[in-house]
Amino acid sequence: MRKTFYSLFSLLALLSLVITGFGCAGPQESVPSTPTVPKPANPEIIMASTTSTGDSGLMDVLIPLFQQKTGYIVKPIYVGSGAAMAMGERGEADVLLVHVPDSEVKFMQAGHGLNRKLVMHNDFVIVGPAADSAGIKGMTSALDAIKKIAASKVIFISRGDNSGTNQLELKFWKAAGVNVTGQSWYQSSGQGMGATLNIASEKGAYTITDRATYLATQKTLSLSILVEGDPVLLNIYHVIQANPQKSDKINADGARAFADFMVDPATQEIIRTFGVDKYGQPLFFPDADKTEADLGSK
Repeated sequence: MRKTFYSLFSLLALLSLVITGFGCAGPQESVPSTPTVPKPANPEIIMASTTSTGDSGLMDVLIPLFQQKTGYIVKPIYVGSGAAMAMGERGEADVLLVHVPDSEVKFMQAGHGLNRKLVMHNDFVIVGPAADSAGIKGMTSALDAIKKIAASKVIFISRGDNSGTNQLELKFWKAAGVNVTGQSWYQSSGQGMGATLNIASEKGAYTITDRATYLATQKTLSLSILVEGDPVLLNIYHVIQANPQKSDKINADGARAFADFMVDPATQEIIRTFGVDKYGQPLFFPDADKTEADLGSK
């Protein structure tokens, strides 16, 4: 009995010392708490964006930072730019990150968007099999390359989804005087950029892609960059807030916060270096302090 009592007493004494030790710990031993950002009244934001911002991994980096900084929760939806703007027009998205300037201008003129801001750019490239049966490698004119692809009747995979990439490609066919409708060599994937690149790779076909998605997926592809550097291949991204007057569903405050975040100097610096460590070059170039004229866009 005495042995049990003393064992219990020793255990209590030990617990007392442990508790006292914690209570006397110096400031250097305390763990600082992370400041809590007040939760917005309407915290969820729907962001509709082109697939390239998702496929490249850029938004996997930026969205968590935005959420941590503001308390908002972003629901990203990656579709072609045309589909993204249609969502904004219907009030199904709060903010858009898209890359089809001509259609964006029409979207703004129709009153569907607010505060269109230049965010970044990269470029489009024409890719295809290394064997290059169409013989376009090294050509400096994208339009001439497109004409040669049509003349060679090699398989070309189009996204066919009214995305910014698809709209650029259709401009090329029109300028080249080529009617692709019903052509057996012209095939539509109806999918995003990553999936389209996979299909082109499997079929040994040609396609047009933004450079970021190509670099992010190139290890899984049997495709090479064949044509690049033509100024007409410039690829410009804007952030646009959906007009809350079009729908009471639109989270105007959240959209404004996200748009401001995308052009914030700290975010722009992240964009500036994104991809350098992995690919040896940035996937995007920040442009919040520029105009389209500065980029040579007409």
